[in-house]
Amino acid sequence: MATERRRASAEKTRPSVFWPLAAIVVPLLSLLFKLEIDGREKLPRDGAYVLAPNHLSEVDPLVVALAVWRSGRAPRFMAKESLFRVPVLGWALRATGMVPVARAASAASARATLEASETLARHGRGVIVYPEGSLTREPDLWPMRGKTGAVRLALAGGIPVIPMAHWGAQQVLPRYGKLKLWPLRRRVRVVIGDPVDLSAYVGRASSQSALVEATDVVMADIAGLLSQLRGEPAPPERWNPADHGQKETGRLEP
Repeated sequence: MATERRRASAEKTRPSVFWPLAAIVVPLLSLLFKLEIDGREKLPRDGAYVLAPNHLSEVDPLVVALAVWRSGRAPRFMAKESLFRVPVLGWALRATGMVPVARAASAASARATLEASETLARHGRGVIVYPEGSLTREPDLWPMRGKTGAVRLALAGGIPVIPMAHWGAQQVLPRYGKLKLWPLRRRVRVVIGDPVDLSAYVGRASSQSALVEATDVVMADIAGLLSQLRGEPAPPERWNPADHGQKETGRLEP
């Protein structure tokens, strides 16, 4: 029994399937990014969590995955459920414990969220969810209005939400721009915050207004962390694409 617990604990941190991938990917990413991580001790060493980072460049997932790996946990993301049906890719997603998510809001997607939460809690796994849903539309790259998926997942499973902010990835790949490989090892700073206090919303996961309010709290914490990195105050209100005639998904038109 003790051996099984140790094996389960090891799987929660760095399961074996990640090691061959990390042996190839981590050195390559280390050529692109000189990663500086503050607050890595705030990422739970054990147990389930939802990590909520800002999203300002298409290269963000690589930055976040590397930061999570170096903090001692396996980087797992929410991924569109359709990707799980793609040959080979679907196997890789399942083998690494990625979490499928339905894009359309429906009773089926709500059930899927509940099932995903139960799975995370049962296996003590962490998952990375971009609350903005896509690259920020905010002109100065501050976090925009969030969507409720991260909070919904956390409240359904009694899982903490850990805010994260990073700055510098846009120097490697500007939003909807071209990859800049030179100079190598551009400085990218990451800060991980304390769990977001969502105690006021426990038991209210079925209330859309509560989910929106809780999401605003999460986005404010992320913006606060980014403000620390940038050394300037974040806008008091989150950018709402609809108020500016912008679509929330797809390429941002100039």
